[in-house]
Amino acid sequence: MFDIPRSSFYERVNREESHRERENRRILKKIERIWESSGCVYGAPKIHAILVTQENEDCSLKRVQKLMNKQGIRSITQKTWRPHRSADPVPDDRVNLLNQDFSTTGLNQIWVTDITYIWTGKDEWSYLSTILDLYSRKAIWSFSRQMTVDLVLDTLTKATQRYGAAEGLILHSNLGSQYTSEAYESALEKQGIRHSFSRKGSPHDNAVIESFHSIVKKEEVYQKNYPDFDTAYRELFQYIEAFYNRKRIHSALGNRTPLAIEQGYLDQAVI
Repeated sequence: MFDIPRSSFYERVNREESHRERENRRILKKIERIWESSGCVYGAPKIHAILVTQENEDCSLKRVQKLMNKQGIRSITQKTWRPHRSADPVPDDRVNLLNQDFSTTGLNQIWVTDITYIWTGKDEWSYLSTILDLYSRKAIWSFSRQMTVDLVLDTLTKATQRYGAAEGLILHSNLGSQYTSEAYESALEKQGIRHSFSRKGSPHDNAVIESFHSIVKKEEVYQKNYPDFDTAYRELFQYIEAFYNRKRIHSALGNRTPLAIEQGYLDQAVI
């Protein structure tokens, strides 16, 4: 029987599943569920963190990696921004208050902002403007067919309406014309927000927002083919509001979500 002794063949057919095999099968089902619920973007470290902290599984990262490899489950890879110093100074009238120090101790201490391009089919290029709170990494955003001052003002208005402008709040941006416009500077001044600027040609001065836009594109935009602006808006809303802010865990946040970090801080503030 295929050059296998009859006794060995029936032993293999009738062999009971081992305890380890049953565990692997159970863990693999959870891995598949977590991976699918993430939109197929989570890799082994994030899945392992959820298994341990939310699913009460006592398993190693190496075991999760082996099970994922065996099943052909892979994350969407992304480039990690690694800050480094730039030789290009900020103009004398524009100050870099952060100098690549992105540490905070609470909400509404430092916001970072930027604009990125997104192709929307028949409506061609559209523009995503985002403000991130460095403490929670929660995203406030606007989406427009035009890259204007009104776009970044709309994002700023949403952020200040949602959180207010705490005393000493810093907003960091690049030197784009939208951010250096008189209208934008005036809006910041009215809110008492201090404006910090990246050095020219140094995206690493604003690495956190650069990383966020990279994540959005690799996990959402590059996986889709938006036929028009309205479709792109709906899909981005679903990704940012329903997934990124509420469900996507971050290693920088101790494998918690932006919403969990924000709510935890607000709960502590009430006590």
